[in-house]
Amino acid sequence: MKLFFREQLPLIFIYLLQIFVVSLIYWLGGFQNIMTILYTALLSGFLLISYLVFRYISNRSFYQRLEKPLTRVDDFINEVQQTPLAESLQQLLLSQFQHYRSDLHNYKYKLEGHVHFINQWVHQMKTPVSVIHLMIQEEDDPRFSAIGDELDRIKKGLETVLYTARLDTFERDFYVESIKLECIVRSVISSQKRLFIRKRVFPSVHIDENLSIASDEKWLSFVITQLITNAVRYTVNENRKIYFRSGIRGIKTVLEIQDEGVGIPESDLPRVFNPYFTGENGRNFQESTGMGLFLVKQICEKLGHRIEIESTVNQGTTVRLLF
Repeated sequence: MKLFFREQLPLIFIYLLQIFVVSLIYWLGGFQNIMTILYTALLSGFLLISYLVFRYISNRSFYQRLEKPLTRVDDFINEVQQTPLAESLQQLLLSQFQHYRSDLHNYKYKLEGHVHFINQWVHQMKTPVSVIHLMIQEEDDPRFSAIGDELDRIKKGLETVLYTARLDTFERDFYVESIKLECIVRSVISSQKRLFIRKRVFPSVHIDENLSIASDEKWLSFVITQLITNAVRYTVNENRKIYFRSGIRGIKTVLEIQDEGVGIPESDLPRVFNPYFTGENGRNFQESTGMGLFLVKQICEKLGHRIEIESTVNQGTTVRLLF
């Protein structure tokens, strides 16, 4: 109704102005019978109102549809009366929708091709990395140890690229099962032992061996790996520990990862899960990309887990995963 009156307001204004001008001309021309002028205006107004009522009734569903957002294109086709204006607008919307759907299909096809290429490239790069690891693992020369450290960084980078590319197709690539929380944490810690040794940081695991959670082992391992990488990276002093604890909060199982690193400034905490946000620490640690915690947050949301973080500068950071 409001949209209809807003559209017809110029017509009503022009009509009233026309009545005033015509009546004024008759009055100045010597025809000064006020009753006849009022009767003419009343009759003309009745015809205008009749026209507006007819116009509104014939286009009522059309105006109602314009005032409501579309949930799907079929809503407009099925619920709108086929007046000339409504039909023309319908054809325009259908034409735009066809172009939109065609462009969307093309972009989706290109994106899927790009993701497929990234997956293939990452898998191809992981093979020579693994081969180089095998070639140097028996060597005692410090130079080979440095090469191994750099290979670990390359491997983590490739994993980040791979999981970032797969995130949009997450629904196709996850499997929920019952997992022993202690087993998966110790498995990830074992896979990151070179990182702990290089930084001279030690894991301290206090997890109930009977605790089980429902999650996807592959995706959750990536999440814990990212949290461990951050904890070790921002622990600048040697002979520090990273604590892994478990607990129960109501009906939720909690995994807590606490480090003794540099901590996160309070002003940066609300934005640590934003993509590419590195904050104050990112200026001091050049390896920061701002994607680690963003991916962790996205994966946890898709798995139905909750993540909490608290930190104190120069004391450390605590991250909790709630299952």
